[in-house]
Amino acid sequence: MQAVKMYTTAVCPYCVRAKQVLKSKGVEQIEEIRIDLDPAARSEMMEITGRRSVPQIFVGATHVGGCDDLMALDAKGELLPLLNA
Repeated sequence: MQAVKMYTTAVCPYCVRAKQVLKSKGVEQIEEIRIDLDPAARSEMMEITGRRSVPQIFVGATHVGGCDDLMALDAKGELLPLLNA
């Protein structure tokens, strides 16, 4: 299974939901980068993704986007193949 990295904050309900979805698909470990604790990580996230909101989710080298993007990918049946690529 591909590595999953997620930029998050402590009180983000979308982050919690995204983690639930990923865990339901068999993801056992998520590398969380807390941008509320690390301003440099926030800057890095914005530079890489062009977005300010969390979560920002990466599966392997692929930037999935936020929680809504993750849910849309799952609804299309494309999340599991990406995770298992």
